[in-house]
Amino acid sequence: MSAQSEARFTADVYGKRLERAAELTRAAKLDALLITPGPDLRYLLGSRAQSFERLTCLVIPASGETPSVVVPKLELASLSGSAAGELGLQVLDWTDGVNPYRMVKSALNAGARVAVDDTMPALHLLPIADTLNALPVSATPVLRRLRMRKDPSEIEALRRAGAAIDRVHARVGEWLRPGRTEAEVAADITAAIVAEGHTGAEFVIVGSGPHGADPHHEVSDRRIEAGDVVVVDIGGPVEPGYFSDSTRTYVLGEPDPEIAARCAALELAQAAAVAAVRPGVTAESVDAAARNPLAAAGFGDNFIHRTGHGIGLSVHEEPYIVAGNETVLEPGMAFSIEPGIYFRGEWGARIEDIVVVTDEGCESMNTRPHGLTVV
Repeated sequence: MSAQSEARFTADVYGKRLERAAELTRAAKLDALLITPGPDLRYLLGSRAQSFERLTCLVIPASGETPSVVVPKLELASLSGSAAGELGLQVLDWTDGVNPYRMVKSALNAGARVAVDDTMPALHLLPIADTLNALPVSATPVLRRLRMRKDPSEIEALRRAGAAIDRVHARVGEWLRPGRTEAEVAADITAAIVAEGHTGAEFVIVGSGPHGADPHHEVSDRRIEAGDVVVVDIGGPVEPGYFSDSTRTYVLGEPDPEIAARCAALELAQAAAVAAVRPGVTAESVDAAARNPLAAAGFGDNFIHRTGHGIGLSVHEEPYIVAGNETVLEPGMAFSIEPGIYFRGEWGARIEDIVVVTDEGCESMNTRPHGLTVV
């Protein structure tokens, strides 16, 4: 497989996405989408262009006409690995001294109603609004419908990501030892994440002892002690940019019976939430499926975050598995199921899998044992 074929999907995949984007833009009664570098541009073109002070912007007309890309001449190479050339997109390059915002306007009809992606910097949003003499609206309602349901090629990438991070978790016992610091363990995990097929480590959380009670603790120089409960939450991207994210909880030596019982309750709650996933149910109902058994066991106040988040080209994207989210689950939606319990100043535990909704239920991208792992 060539480097370019690994870095993105085939051009026809992006062509269909652009067509669907135009269709949804029309349905939203908008005239165009304006997309700057970030996960949305990567989704639509396979482009890894970065955001700089010089404007790069994909213009997608709702009419179905060929999209345009406004790009600095010195950044043309950033499009070389994308599908722009194969799809015959109009490339409008510019040099310093030229106003690129007027070029965006020239690609639009007079009075066009436009929407912008939610990562567009104010550095570009404000001049675009000034040039169009109108404040664009958010493209999130359109883009979320595009990106929430993964196609088969995306699901396969998530499978590879999940299998790769599972191989890392299978080795964590090699590195968790009394006397080692969280940072030392994290360095070994980071190297393994790359060795097992990721292009890098996006995040590595090693929360030992009381640090495990902080869900977003990263690492520190705390030395791990015998008897510690350790939360290990790790992930990173595999080509073409899809993320893994999996958490398991470890204990150094046989756990105290009370700790073991609490972790068993968490394991049941996580399994209940996974079992609740199927087409037609709401995101909030899956959150409730995780939350209710923990509340019944007396740990409702110790579960202090949502049950999950969508995942794909971003680690956190829609749909969010949280109370109040009435989004109805559909086949292809991918998200985490990660309830946790946290006892401030003492320890914490979390179990996380990525799942993809199927026609009848869900498929888990992670298959490592879910219980408290003794090392």
